[in-house]
Amino acid sequence: MVSSSHEGLHQLCQKDPAGFTRTLQRVLRIPIPEPRDFAVLNADLTEIEPVERRVDTLLRVESEEGTYLLVVESQGKRDNGKRSSWAYYLSYLHAKYGWEPVLIVLTQSASTARWAARPIRLGLPGWHSLTVRPLVLGPENVPLITDEAEASRDVFLTAFSAMTHGKGPRAAAILKPLAAALETTDTESAGMLAQFVESCLVDAEARQTWKELMMAVHYFFRHEVAEKVREEGREEGREEGRAQAKAEMVLQILDWRGLVVPDALREHVLACTDAEQLESWAQQAVHAHEAADLLAEDVG
Repeated sequence: MVSSSHEGLHQLCQKDPAGFTRTLQRVLRIPIPEPRDFAVLNADLTEIEPVERRVDTLLRVESEEGTYLLVVESQGKRDNGKRSSWAYYLSYLHAKYGWEPVLIVLTQSASTARWAARPIRLGLPGWHSLTVRPLVLGPENVPLITDEAEASRDVFLTAFSAMTHGKGPRAAAILKPLAAALETTDTESAGMLAQFVESCLVDAEARQTWKELMMAVHYFFRHEVAEKVREEGREEGREEGRAQAKAEMVLQILDWRGLVVPDALREHVLACTDAEQLESWAQQAVHAHEAADLLAEDVG
């Protein structure tokens, strides 16, 4: 079963491809053509043979210099089988689309990053028929952003920084500047980024710090009902408003990921007033394969 941090790292790229390409240019310092338009493509590379091959995220990028593909893989640990798979992915995609594929590996592990960055060479020694050079984003090259002004200048990079460093105690240093930076962006984007960041925080202290920061700024409660009851100071209404906002956040995550949400399931989520259940659903919504998977036990 894939972990939520695995899903969070690459799915963030789907939600803000422009922010992701800016991050590639800034961190890797490579001349990636300036994008004009993006499209998230089907990540299933399975052919007629019964062998499933699926990349994590596949983005088509349109630029003044032409079309290219970003093949994004989230890697939690070393897996030597992946090296031949990555070579296959690039060859298959180039043959299928005729566009230049670029392999990007995302990881929270410094040792995995060093392993993934090694060139993949297929063929005879000294005469390689195919060479693949993965581009890797990991804790050793993604900057640790702890300055609030810098965080506000690039909210995506700051969120991605917190996610990349999420396995270690250094992640906690990014969270306060990130929380302040999220207040400068729109509510929906802030809520989504906050959810992805939480999914990648492995350090217990960092997770607790993040939850406290998010509770303080009410990211999940900013909507008309919640604002009204806060002004009136009615505790009962406040709790109802918070529950409704959390329910809406669950549905927004599913909608933003492009998952079809049946009307019955949508009504079921909106009717829920259990704060713990809603928070659990929000976590699951980040990496559910289908909207129905989220509430399988409840509506099945």
